[in-house]
Amino acid sequence: MLKTLASYIKQYKNVSIITALCTIGEVALETALPLVTAAIIDQGIEAGNLTKIFLYGGLMILMAAGSLCCGLGSAHFGAQAAMGFGSNLRDGMYRKIQTYSFSNIDKFSTAGLVTRLTTDVTNIQNAYMMLLRMCLRAPITLICAMVLSFMINPAVASAFLVAAILLGTLLVVLSLTAMKYFDQTFDRYDDLNASVQENVTGIRVVKAFVREDYEKKKFKSAAENIYKMFVKAEKIIAYNNPAMMLTVYSVMLVLSWVSAHMIVAGNMTTGNLSSLLQYCMSVLMSLMMLSMVFVMLSMAIASARRIAEVLNEEPDLVNPPHPFFEVPDGSVDFSHVYFSYHKTARKDVLFDIDFHVKAGETIGIMGGTGTGKTSLVNLISRLYDVTQGKVMVGGHNVRDYDLEALRNEVSVVLQNNQLFSGTILENLRWGNENATEEECIEACKMACADEFIQRMPDGYNTHIEQGGTNVSGGQRQRLCIARALLKKPKVLILDDSTSAVDTATDAKIRKAFREQIPNTTKFIISQRVSSIEDADKIIVLEDGHVDGFGTHEELMENNEIYRSIYESQTQGSGDFDEVGGD
Repeated sequence: MLKTLASYIKQYKNVSIITALCTIGEVALETALPLVTAAIIDQGIEAGNLTKIFLYGGLMILMAAGSLCCGLGSAHFGAQAAMGFGSNLRDGMYRKIQTYSFSNIDKFSTAGLVTRLTTDVTNIQNAYMMLLRMCLRAPITLICAMVLSFMINPAVASAFLVAAILLGTLLVVLSLTAMKYFDQTFDRYDDLNASVQENVTGIRVVKAFVREDYEKKKFKSAAENIYKMFVKAEKIIAYNNPAMMLTVYSVMLVLSWVSAHMIVAGNMTTGNLSSLLQYCMSVLMSLMMLSMVFVMLSMAIASARRIAEVLNEEPDLVNPPHPFFEVPDGSVDFSHVYFSYHKTARKDVLFDIDFHVKAGETIGIMGGTGTGKTSLVNLISRLYDVTQGKVMVGGHNVRDYDLEALRNEVSVVLQNNQLFSGTILENLRWGNENATEEECIEACKMACADEFIQRMPDGYNTHIEQGGTNVSGGQRQRLCIARALLKKPKVLILDDSTSAVDTATDAKIRKAFREQIPNTTKFIISQRVSSIEDADKIIVLEDGHVDGFGTHEELMENNEIYRSIYESQTQGSGDFDEVGGD
């Protein structure tokens, strides 16, 4: 874990070293100041030597100024190192997430990843800042103060040592006890973020079903869980402060009483007493600093584990040693394919899938909910890997292709259409960032999107809200189809991507596909027979296996499932939206 995180300090190593040197310089000057104070008292004030007072006073001012400069340098460079470290961690995690396959992403909740990228990284960078400054400053101050105290008076300094050992032991016990609660707290943060994310994403549904009170209670429950865990941890840590204060003032009282007798007996000077009192405060304040460091490190260790999980997660899908970078054509072959989402699953999602598609053919896919339609098409672009068998695209196993090259030639319009904040043109250019406006318009005409875009006040420069909330479901689907067409793929997959489009517009889109992209292999998943009945071949899936494969006419004769679906949809007046709009 530490090795993983340390690699992200990178270019901030030198700044971190400068921070440490500044901190050491600050501590050295601060711990030397009491000795100068003692000299002013003993050799200047009590001896009535004004020259010594000015000499040591000037030296004290210089040392204080030097300590201030070192402190400022430590703060400046420490902040630069800590913020840079945090930035590198966020960037590293985000880049690693981009390499994940769907199966990797399934291991982490969206809310959990957000928490790791925000709260957990903030905890790490704060802890790193404290590590460079307080965690370095406190033990050095403690050691220097103890050594100088023993040089002044070993008997009195022994009391400091006993107090330091007792408080240090108490500190370790309290921190270790509190750490287990901090570990649990960040899991509660995931629940809180999940509650917020679901509520904001589905706010229209929440309001439509008048579930605001339910969502408030749900959020309050998640917030209270975090509150309870922090209270448990802080209750334990809270014992640290009174114990520190009790020890500090007890030692100071004992020191004053013992030292007073020594001064009267002539075994100690007033200046030495002043120095010892300052060193007493330095020792005990150092212990208090260490207590704060332990609390922060307890939280940081919990965060570090969660961050390391993301950084150490190895992508399930990787490029082969010598991949193919070109897809020859859009032919697709499934050879006795089996697939399950988890290796330990008792039952495969797909089993013994075997069919062959020529380049340029249109393939319809039909089946009930949960029969494996989306799982099947996800294997073509290698969003998942098969468990057994082979998926071939352009005559080569998909595992032999460069992932980016394969996915650039297999364009997928997913079941859940996603648009991003920005203009319509910016969204379309996700398909091809170098596409001209004319190419975007042509793709939109093919997807029957141009007609409604032209009616918008700003046309193709109309701003799309996050998630496409300011356009209808049918419009969103057509924009996503146009975006996929801009890639000019060899294989186009529409995963129930015209479900919100009326049948007349659906027919126009399919006609445009036949006429304008005849060489592109098209897979169309649909629950409407009218959307796929003119396909070259139709696959009927049932419980994870191919129940039928053939033309519309062949399936009407030979496949009971397809025939019953067709009859149920065509009896009566047909599709209700045959002439409708969106």
